[in-house]
Amino acid sequence: MGPDRPASAPDVTGRGAPRPAAADGFLSVRVELVTGRGRDWWPRPGRVFTAHRGHTFAELAEAIDVAFGRWDLAHLRMFVLPGGVDVSWSAWRDGPAFPGTRDGRRTRLDALTAGTAFAYVFDLGEDWTHLCTVRHPDPCAAAPQPSQPPRPDRGWGDLPDQYGRHHADDPSSAAAPRGSSALLSDLPPILPSWGARDGWSPHRAAGTTGVATPRRG
Repeated sequence: MGPDRPASAPDVTGRGAPRPAAADGFLSVRVELVTGRGRDWWPRPGRVFTAHRGHTFAELAEAIDVAFGRWDLAHLRMFVLPGGVDVSWSAWRDGPAFPGTRDGRRTRLDALTAGTAFAYVFDLGEDWTHLCTVRHPDPCAAAPQPSQPPRPDRGWGDLPDQYGRHHADDPSSAAAPRGSSALLSDLPPILPSWGARDGWSPHRAAGTTGVATPRRG
């Protein structure tokens, strides 16, 4: 297994650069469900993924969605990284990344280092938000190759249904509005309701996506 940190600055766009070889190392990413459908989920369900540095953010998102039991995947997705970097894509219609963001189908995980915290937002209407924390890989975990998707190694907690259903014939229930919550005060201020900082909205640019323009405070 190679070093956890690349020897040189990574090309986070993935353009014009080969995918790293297996010896370039792996990452462990702890993902915890924070909010969704108007609720703050506590205790937070979680999964720990092993991913190769050659994987893209889109590949990590797909693995997260599968591990968290989502079956309707025709929704917008976005990662929010430190330093004001947003990563997005329209996976189900091969559309462009949202204006002002990097394309998650080409942006690779080799830009991440151990200790980095970032957010993943699935379905920008229901706002399923996740806290993602990069850790040193578990030497005992089965490590996927770049040709294999990221994989969960362990998990915990009860996973909510994507549309609030408890039985097969239940209708989709409306999401309840959510106000501020003390359950989010322990989180890093990556999203506006997390921690003590206001600022970023996960709803993205109008036009091709039909959602609101982001603003930073």
